[in-house]
Amino acid sequence: MAKPSAAPVTGVPVGSAAWSTGLFDCFDDCGLCCMTCWCPCITFGRVAEMVDRGSTSCGASGALYALLAMVTGCQCIYSCVYRGKMRAQYGLGDAACGDCCVHFWCEQCALCQEYRELVARGYDPKLGWHLNAERGAAAAPAVQHMGR
Repeated sequence: MAKPSAAPVTGVPVGSAAWSTGLFDCFDDCGLCCMTCWCPCITFGRVAEMVDRGSTSCGASGALYALLAMVTGCQCIYSCVYRGKMRAQYGLGDAACGDCCVHFWCEQCALCQEYRELVARGYDPKLGWHLNAERGAAAAPAVQHMGR
């Protein structure tokens, strides 16, 4: 009898932690909800800068998001990648339908949830990564590299 094999190691932690707010809790922060409804590129840019730990700027990420929205209408493909990165950093659980479906069907709600998650973890995404790091905001788990 063959032994069941373990799942392959991917480097992404198994997500079991719950999001601090629900996907449809948009009105917990009406200002964020309105900004994301009318200009989601700003919310996305702020989230992307925080998730990338300052390696990409809010302006560059937001501009690319806006360009993809205007030219292709498929900005959700770009934004769902950042939801996956955030889930991996914080060990957050996945939605039943997956990151891409969440962003395709509920783009603004997903962006608001990601922003609220950063706030709940002690960040102020309006300040950007570098100012958050200077003020000593809660740091994301360190990326571990295997060395020899």
